[in-house]
Amino acid sequence: MGTWKPDPSFYPSPRMAMKAEPETLAYVAAFDPARKVPDHLAVVDVDPKSSTYGQIVHTLSMPNVGDELHHFGWNACSSCLCPNAPHPHAERRYLVVPGLKSSRIHIVDTKPDARRPTIAKVVEPAEVAERAGYTRPHTVHCGPEGIYVAALGNAEGKAPGGVFLMDHETFDVRGRWEMDRGPQQLSYDVWWHLGHDTLVTSEWGTPDTFENGLVPEILLGAKYGRRLHFWDLHKRKHLQTIDFGDKYQLVFELRPAHDPTKAYGFVNTVLCLEDLSSAIWVWHRDGDKWAVTKVIDIPAEPADPDTLPPMLKGFGAVPPLVTDIDLSMDDRFLYVSCWGTGDLLQFDVSDPFKPKQTGKVRIGGIVARASHPGAKNGTLNGGPQMVEISRDGRRVYFTNSLYGVIDEQFYPEGIDGWMVKLDAKPDGGIAFDEKFFVEWPKSHRPHQVRLQGGDCSSDSYCYP
Repeated sequence: MGTWKPDPSFYPSPRMAMKAEPETLAYVAAFDPARKVPDHLAVVDVDPKSSTYGQIVHTLSMPNVGDELHHFGWNACSSCLCPNAPHPHAERRYLVVPGLKSSRIHIVDTKPDARRPTIAKVVEPAEVAERAGYTRPHTVHCGPEGIYVAALGNAEGKAPGGVFLMDHETFDVRGRWEMDRGPQQLSYDVWWHLGHDTLVTSEWGTPDTFENGLVPEILLGAKYGRRLHFWDLHKRKHLQTIDFGDKYQLVFELRPAHDPTKAYGFVNTVLCLEDLSSAIWVWHRDGDKWAVTKVIDIPAEPADPDTLPPMLKGFGAVPPLVTDIDLSMDDRFLYVSCWGTGDLLQFDVSDPFKPKQTGKVRIGGIVARASHPGAKNGTLNGGPQMVEISRDGRRVYFTNSLYGVIDEQFYPEGIDGWMVKLDAKPDGGIAFDEKFFVEWPKSHRPHQVRLQGGDCSSDSYCYP
């Protein structure tokens, strides 16, 4: 008899995951902002030994138009090895790819040929709304019990948004995750501390407040998300809300420590209404409660109003607009995407309460328009947005589009898409890989990156 073995890309601990073989492919969600042709999932060759290194080697088109592919994730990951709800013989085979605009969920099979994935199933919006009561699926995370999906709106596209579960093998929508949501209404990201039985969610806004662009009155009125929510993971019950105050808007990306014994994580606030700065915060235990501490302030940069888009002319400054962060597998380096100024920053967060900047590159930016050694054009637009780190921490990939209608608010000429790679030194410091500049087809813009076999924002672990 044959012996069942766990998927070789599953690792019990982050320490072991760091020893994995380097990735050779990256999957990138890309959308057509004009909604004239289908969105696609691009396959990019990231193997330096390959003759097609730094090229799109395949695109998988979606069956419909206007999905706005955004964030996506794997059906299964290292959390399948957790003792509380083990699925050790599940396979990291399928990518779960939602359309943020359409609420349609695509199940993409990568197994027969990883370079040429295929669509295995499409879950239509009506099924998501009927079974879970949600629309606008945003974040996808594989957990011990199945696939967790954070959605930004209810069945009518209003509040409350929340979390629902899908089966990791059949991809049936099981239903709403929350048993008791307490005061939580807005939704955005979801992640957890498996070893501390805690789930965390953040906030953006309801679909009607962003699908036609950010609304200045709502932004300046502090009506977008400003809270973190903490939950009992297994009782599915809301425990605590932390309000960042009416100065801070858009509480976005959650990056908990990978080491399951560490009860802390990082989250970014995109905008401070007083000075247009962005901030990075640490959530942590404070006695028997959770607390947050601001550890990094990233200021806006003064700018000639004539160089600014209409939305910013009255401020005379470029906000950093930190729209994504990512944490290396050893919990040592935090990467911060400043989509407005064009900076990608690296911080040593060995002491999470005392970060030290250890690296910086600049590319694109609302005013800077900084180029890349591998680019044909002398100026680039967009800026560092979705960032992903290899499991060993040596390679960092990022793209430059945020969200279709919001792209145009800050880059009115429209964004020309690109993807780049940084080489990271073990003790800090980053530099562009001059041979890796992926110029995106004009019809599409790239957003989230997933690495073959897993990456630093796909898996969670139950062993230190």
